[in-house]
Amino acid sequence: MFEATDLIHSYTRSDAIADGGLIEVNEAAKEAGFKVPVALTTAAWHELVAWDQAARPHGPLQDEAGRLWDVLSLAVHAARKERDSPVVEYTVRVMEPRENGPRVVPKRAVMHIGPGDNLEPVITIMLPGED
Repeated sequence: MFEATDLIHSYTRSDAIADGGLIEVNEAAKEAGFKVPVALTTAAWHELVAWDQAARPHGPLQDEAGRLWDVLSLAVHAARKERDSPVVEYTVRVMEPRENGPRVVPKRAVMHIGPGDNLEPVITIMLPGED
């Protein structure tokens, strides 16, 4: 029906990583227990991990490495509970600065395992509504 020459455009995982649409977190993911490559969407990174020490009044309480560890360790736990599902939703409790002090807010994350550019298993962590 279709030939490889019929392809008009493709956008690969490697393309998304190169242009900043995905952020690779493979080393931290290995430490958390993942055995395949893991990346976060930029939206998930900004919502769940990003932390600006200088701009936040409660900066010393948080850092990106610790927040990333929370996202990944909770993802590993969720994956173990839902072994047979390619898509797992889970909750990450994220500290957000407020005028009267920091507050912990539950945020939803979605973890998807699927084929990478060469059909190898890869994991993408994103926000609900992203694909």
